[in-house]
Amino acid sequence: MTILAAIRREERKLERQLGKLNHQLGGVRAAAKALGHSAHKGISVAKKRVLSAAGRAAIVKAAKKRWAKVRKQAKKAVS
Repeated sequence: MTILAAIRREERKLERQLGKLNHQLGGVRAAAKALGHSAHKGISVAKKRVLSAAGRAAIVKAAKKRWAKVRKQAKKAVS
């Protein structure tokens, strides 16, 4: 089996899947159109969460404290 034949076979498979999905999409659009404006509600996108400078500083401080504890325990284990 050549690579080119495998690629063409995969392309035909994907074309069939695309056809099926387009058919399903047409059905969904027809249903939405039949329902009218109630189906026109947009999908709400969640706002990106923003971290304040103070919050970021607190996280950094806590991380440094945790790593200091780890280093201290490692130093005890070596000694």
